[in-house]
Amino acid sequence: MSTPIIAAARDLARRADRLRFKEPVRWVYNPLVYAWQTHEEYLARYAASRKRLVLLGMNPGPWGMAQTGVPFGEVTSVRDWLGIDGEVGQPHQRHARLAVQGFACARSEVSGRRLWALMRSHYGSPDAFSRDAFVSNYCPLLFLDAAGRNITPDKIHKDDREPLYALCDRFLAIVVGTLRPEWLVGVGAFAARRAAVLGGLGAATAPTGATEPALRVTSILHPSPASPRANRDWAAQAEAALTAQGIW
Repeated sequence: MSTPIIAAARDLARRADRLRFKEPVRWVYNPLVYAWQTHEEYLARYAASRKRLVLLGMNPGPWGMAQTGVPFGEVTSVRDWLGIDGEVGQPHQRHARLAVQGFACARSEVSGRRLWALMRSHYGSPDAFSRDAFVSNYCPLLFLDAAGRNITPDKIHKDDREPLYALCDRFLAIVVGTLRPEWLVGVGAFAARRAAVLGGLGAATAPTGATEPALRVTSILHPSPASPRANRDWAAQAEAALTAQGIW
């Protein structure tokens, strides 16, 4: 089942790599290219069966997916819990402030550590997680300004959003159409908005003649330490939200 998603990710990597961006973007990292080995392994192992739940993040974090190729890919979580390790290459161009060290990166991405710790706490094992859920990102690219500061996809130049979002919407539709989840959960406001676009299309995801319920789209708070709310026991808030909605 992961094969259509792997093929779609390869296509997304190529197409996104050809995009060019205006200020304030000066540097673009595409881990679907330079960290393809580990990203493909993640898809092959964790997108190989139908899911009840897909959690959707925004885009790679500088100390997470930009280092490991895995969404919310904090090094320790990816290596020690998901069991993925491997060689990671380098972006076409690199800002001096953000080196890609792959699994040798000693810095921990807080958002990824929080999210995967919640998955570990709830499911216990990677196999149990994989039978029920999948974590994806909406956008495959990390954007930096001239000073090396992170730029989220909603903050790129307005002229650049439409072609980027078109690629990302297409990939998300393939992920959802392949995995057929009951729930699509945006992690944070941006991902929730993009998930809602797919949900508003009826997600074009239900098979012809299907008796399955329609895709249900909702959201949880993003685990970023930049959010004061997320720093007040994010895991408990996220678990409570998922439980209250009947997802967990």
